[in-house]
Order: sequence, then C-alpha cells, then structure tokens
Amino acid sequence: MIIRSVTRSALSGTVAVATGLLVLLPAATPAAADAGTDPVVRAPGLPGAPAVAGTPSSAAPAASASRSSAAPDIPPAPAAPAAPADGSLLHRQGTQVRPARGAPALPDDVSALSWLVADARTGEVLAAHNAHLKLPPASTLKTLFAVTALPHLSQHAHHTVSESELDDIGPGSSLVGVVPGQSYEVADLWRGVFLSSGNDAVRALAEMNGGWDATVTQMREKAKLLGALDTHVVSPDGYDAPGQVTSAYDLAVFGRTGLASPDFVRYSSTVDAQFPGDGGGTFGIINTNRLLSGEDGVAPYPGLIGVKNGYTSDAGNTLIAAARQGGRTLLVTVMNPQAGGGYAVYEEARSLLDWGFSAGRRVSPVGSLQPPAPPLPPLPPVSPDETAPAGGVKGPVAKALRTAPAGSAVPAANVAEARAAGDGEESGSSRLLPVGLIGGSCLAAVWLFLVRRSARRRDQLG
Repeated sequence: MIIRSVTRSALSGTVAVATGLLVLLPAATPAAADAGTDPVVRAPGLPGAPAVAGTPSSAAPAASASRSSAAPDIPPAPAAPAAPADGSLLHRQGTQVRPARGAPALPDDVSALSWLVADARTGEVLAAHNAHLKLPPASTLKTLFAVTALPHLSQHAHHTVSESELDDIGPGSSLVGVVPGQSYEVADLWRGVFLSSGNDAVRALAEMNGGWDATVTQMREKAKLLGALDTHVVSPDGYDAPGQVTSAYDLAVFGRTGLASPDFVRYSSTVDAQFPGDGGGTFGIINTNRLLSGEDGVAPYPGLIGVKNGYTSDAGNTLIAAARQGGRTLLVTVMNPQAGGGYAVYEEARSLLDWGFSAGRRVSPVGSLQPPAPPLPPLPPVSPDETAPAGGVKGPVAKALRTAPAGSAVPAANVAEARAAGDGEESGSSRLLPVGLIGGSCLAAVWLFLVRRSARRRDQLG
C-alpha cells in the first residue's frame, strides 16, 4: 500500500512538473532573419533591406516589427503606401506640381516641350512638364559622356589625335579646333567639350576611353544604372542620329550625377580658357552656356554653376543648368522651347530657377531623381543535401529563397515556416537534451521527497 501511494504520488508529481515545463518553456516563434547568415534580409521589403527611393525611412522599422511578431499562419502586414515623391506623377502628361498655401505660381512663359525643376541635393523634383517625353538630346548628352568617361581618364594624360578619329564627325558639328597629329592633355580636351561643345574633342576622348563603340556601350549601361531609362545612345557627342533620345528627367539625372564630381563641376563652370593651337600656341575659348558667360545679350544667372547646353536641327535648343542660392542648389532642364527664338531656352530656365528658389519648401515633391536600389546578389546554390554552403542554413530556408521570383520580396511567413521546418530537422535533438536534464532532475527531487515522507509515516505508525 505504501508502494502504491509512493507510485501514485510520483506520477502526480511528474504530470505537474511536465505541465509546469510546458507553461514555462517559451513558445516556438519564427526566427528573425539575420543579416549575417540569411540572404533574405537583402530582399526589398524585408527587415534590413536598403531603403527604396521615394519611400519614407520610418517604414522599415514598422514593417520589421509587424513581421517578427506575427504568427506563421498570419500573412505579413502590407507595405506602407508610397510617399508622394514616388515618381508616379512624373509619368503623367502635362505639368505636375503640388503647391502648398502661399506657394508662387509657375511661370506662364515656359514654352518648352519638356522641362523639370529639382533640388540637386535631395533629388526631389519640385515641378515638371512631360518629364519622360523622349526627345533628341543635342549636346546635353555630353553630360552622360562626361560622367561615364571622366573617371577612366587621368586629366594629366596626353593623347596624340589621329586623322581617323576625326573622319566621321557629322557635318555642321560644333568644334573646338582639334588638329590631327597634335598631342593634347586630357584636361584641355575636357575644356573643349564643356566650353566649346567640341565634337572633335569628344572623338579624341572616346578613343582614349576604349573607342567610339565601346563608349556608346558604356554610356548605355551607365544610363540604366542611374535609372535613366528614357535614354538611348547612338552618338556620344549628341549629334542627331536615328533612335537617339533622352528626356528632361534623364538629363536632370545626368546633371545631378555630374555635380557630385569635382572635375565635372570645375569644367562645366569654367567661363573661358586657353586651348592649344597648331604650332605650340594657344587661343581663347568661351563657354557657350550664355547663362554662365553672359554672352549675346543673355544676362548671367546669379549663382549659376553651369552644366551644359546644346542645339541641333532635330533637338532644337536644350539646356541643363544648376545654380546655388541661399544654401540651396537647384537643377533645371529645358528641352526645345517653341517660342522666343534661339536664346529662349536660357530665359525659360531663368524663370524656372527663379520659381524654384522663391517656392522654397512650399511645394511637395512630385518625384525623385534618386537612382534605383542596386540589384540583389545571386542566391547561393542549394547543395544535394539541401544545406546552403554558407551560414549553416538548412534546406527549407534555401528553398523559400530560391522559389521566390528574382528581385522580389520573400514573405516573412514563408521564411518563418521554413525556419520552423529547418529547426525541426536540424536542432530537435539539441532541444530535447536540456529538457530531459531538467525533467530528470525534477523527477529525482520528487522521488526523494516522497521517499522521505513515506519513511516519516512509517516511523509515526511504528
């Protein structure tokens, strides 16, 4: 009878201990993605992903919290709505602006087919008209040539120009006066590009950059990398060519990219310079950007940094202009004014700069010039034993990653389920060990207690 009592008490104690362990042990929760071991954190929309241009930076922590606390069978919370500056307004036809109370009205004398005003520091587009309309670029395309080739060429290097380099220059091209057989310093050639818009200088620099065709390929790749998807390069100097187009948006992207380069800024803001002539002498050249030089009756714009102007018969007059006033730098692009004569492009750019500086912060952005997020690295291959080669992550997580479309976000619930499955496969025995030790210790303590209590009862009965 005593033995039955001891056994019954031991069983009761075991059940109680087991129940207590179930209550005290933490419930299984989806493991949070670890940036050090799990490439899923690099997918857009998941915690740890780089911020996407046009979305508020405060959205990332909220998304992280909602996903880490949700149960595996609950779908992840929807992404926060895009901010107004998500670029969608820029794809609409016509004029786009979001003025607040007290903001000045846009100038009504701008006749360009396409134009844009942006904050050069933040990339916020303050107003635009047909921002993505594809038009011939003229020499403003030389800005893309510059941001592509400038980093590859030392400004103190020298190049002897051959006759073959200048053979295919289009008729009517603007020239700085490069002479075959003469050696030129790269810095002089860049001044020939920015001040005189010399297509001959572009030819010489392109030859140093790997050749004409290689430079076209590099410029196309650079445009895509910057998110300038309206641009198709055929001739790096901007000379009219079938299929060669860009947009006011893309030109603003090129101008803003160039402003980040001290060499680009120095060349584009130079008013006049001496260029090497035939026989060892030099001759003067002056910047054809009238807003900078003040030539031909066009008043120079206060605080103008420069950038680039252009003209062809197909493109009309085009201009990228940047100016700094009161600690703020604005960037404007104007493409093909339809009224006012050959210098109207400068006066329309002036009106847009004046409006941008007077508007200040009283307009909400309608888009952004920020480049897109960089592409994700390739996913690691899954080995035959379904174990990822790095990080020690088992097959279910790798499967969840590899089945998602390239560049897309992997739902947190899927990753959680894969984590749970992986934990069950790889660490079940490791979890049983501490639970078994704790349970065994508790049972031993209960058994010792019951034995001692039974002994005391026998002593009392005896």
